Amino acid sequence: MSEVTQPTRRLDQFQSVRTIPTQRRRTTRFLPLALTALILVYFLAPLRTNILLLGTDDSPERGSVGRTDTIILTTVVPLKPYVGMLSIPRDLWVSIPGVGEQRINTAYFFAESNQTGSGPQATMQTIRDNFGVSVRYYAVIHMLGLISVVDTFGGVDIQLETSMGGLPAGEHHLDGSQALAFARDRSSSDDFGRMQRAQILLSAAFGKVLNPSYWPNLPRFIVGLTQLIDTNIPLWQWPRLLFALLRAFIFGIDSQTITREMVNPFQTSQGAQVLAPNWDAIRPLLKEMFGREIVKLN
Repeated sequence: MSEVTQPTRRLDQFQSVRTIPTQRRRTTRFLPLALTALILVYFLAPLRTNILLLGTDDSPERGSVGRTDTIILTTVVPLKPYVGMLSIPRDLWVSIPGVGEQRINTAYFFAESNQTGSGPQATMQTIRDNFGVSVRYYAVIHMLGLISVVDTFGGVDIQLETSMGGLPAGEHHLDGSQALAFARDRSSSDDFGRMQRAQILLSAAFGKVLNPSYWPNLPRFIVGLTQLIDTNIPLWQWPRLLFALLRAFIFGIDSQTITREMVNPFQTSQGAQVLAPNWDAIRPLLKEMFGREIVKLN
């Protein structure tokens, strides 16, 4: 019996030794495929990311406690690819948590006046309560810092179909100061014109960032952004969002606004001229852009 079992044991040991390299080879072949799959899921998963872009009207006299004259609800779906930007009028009359009925651009102001740094969260909550759109991330753009960031790229180029912001129709190259003046001009248009100009500038800025000829300036641009923007977007989201923006630069950005037909102007008891939202007109646009019905209407 011992003469039979001994060779059998040696044969079993030899087979197990041969199995180990085979398993390693299979694992080595599987790892690149798994890594590729993870990368594709990360960049192309049909996950929607909503971001609230806020542009404050802060100034040296007022400090950082300003109102958000620019409010753009942005949604990104990398798989499609789709980038949608919905501009919201600053004079839209809505219910602000803890405040009551007020202009939507004061949500940030009231919160910041009570507690520094709470403005973005208060504005996002106002958006959720009134528009029913889930938004977790924000980017607050301090308009005074716009000058240095635009100058970093040697200015921006815009194309105007009609005269606006104090500029005639045609092509214009704007430096930082001119871009800020264009965004803030209040002499030649109303709130709807300001929303349109903000989107024109953002599109021009995205075009510069995504142009390879300007990439050597990206380090200075990023440093400038740290002084211009406050955001809670986590670092792991940035490559995915930038990839979506790069593709959107090719396929286009869906720029929409809440138009005059979607609001009803009226005067408050204090004499303020504001805009009452017509939710029946706004709801289809929200569903088209954000893929959902409004959860709550005023």
